[in-house]
Amino acid sequence: MPPLDATQLPALPAPFWFIQFFKVLGFLLHMVPMNLWYVGVPLAVTLYVFGGERARRWSERLMVQMPIIVAAGINLGIVPLLFLQLAYAKAFYPATILMAWFWLAVIGMLIPAYYGVYIYVSGMRDGAGSMTVWRRAAGWCSAVMFLVIGFIFANAMSLTTNAAAWPDLLDRHSVAGAATGTALNVADPSLWPRWLLMLGLALLTTAAWTVLDAVWLAGKEGGAYQRWAQSWALRLALAGAVWSTVTGAWYLFGTWRPTVFKEMFAFPAVILTVLTAVSCWGPGALLWATRRKALNWTLAGSVVGLQAGVLALNAISRQIVQNIELRDVFQPSVAAQPTAPDWGPMALFLIVFLAGVGVLIWLFAQLAKAGPEPSLDGPAEPPAA
Repeated sequence: MPPLDATQLPALPAPFWFIQFFKVLGFLLHMVPMNLWYVGVPLAVTLYVFGGERARRWSERLMVQMPIIVAAGINLGIVPLLFLQLAYAKAFYPATILMAWFWLAVIGMLIPAYYGVYIYVSGMRDGAGSMTVWRRAAGWCSAVMFLVIGFIFANAMSLTTNAAAWPDLLDRHSVAGAATGTALNVADPSLWPRWLLMLGLALLTTAAWTVLDAVWLAGKEGGAYQRWAQSWALRLALAGAVWSTVTGAWYLFGTWRPTVFKEMFAFPAVILTVLTAVSCWGPGALLWATRRKALNWTLAGSVVGLQAGVLALNAISRQIVQNIELRDVFQPSVAAQPTAPDWGPMALFLIVFLAGVGVLIWLFAQLAKAGPEPSLDGPAEPPAA
């Protein structure tokens, strides 16, 4: 396929560095709540049925928080999507037009999935015996729809950089030359490890959230719950590290194009590549090393900080790889697209963005104040050796 005609692109309304920065930052912020609903909801509805007392309590805690988490993820997801459409329109729109019905189905699934979370949580709030069959079904449906939404997004992002597949998909999914919008990028070998890698990162984020919740929002739960949460977070973190390593190696060595492989393993990019690969073991290693110590703010904050680094490294690496993959057909850069900054809307965006983050912080502060009544477990103690 010949390169896309960059001379016909409109001027960027913001400096390219500004677009790249907020695209990566927005994706990083979006990944945190997205990871929690992506893996947290399926785990929560499963443990609520098959888990023990502490597991069920963890399930209840996470699901009661989930309406705010989902709302945060949806709103924060607008930021990277906005800048993706702005600077990568020539690659993003052809991909999503080819799979238009699936792309639009995200909205059709996200809304009922969101309401399904509320319905499921209402069964927990109303006391024992209120978790009816249809409320349980709502929770399971939400869990499945969140996983399917992640699969559709993985399709869209992988197809955006797989321009070589566009002509064949259009030929097989068109009527009289018009796209039917029924294509999926399932033949792309990079799709499956990319989608599965998200699950590994989501397990790590859920582990970090578990220890943060245990010392912040669950301060009134008592020592027994905190000890269980610390052990559960360790298992989640180790499972996430193994899963991320396996799927990441599959993605890197099995699907990276020669140009991507060459550039990402050349100095200095190789430093980023290696750090991204090994960082997923950080949270689990710390939790393992401190497994006999009592959970506290320092430990929880360190785990959260390490996981933030994991997500940040993955977001930065993914952006660089995306730019390299698009280079053969489209140059997403200032050189290819002239810049004509419109400072008024940019300033308004920054104000609204900061205000939105402030509102989210306030919401979680209210969750902390609305904690449960003190339990009979007593204060936290170091886990048994």
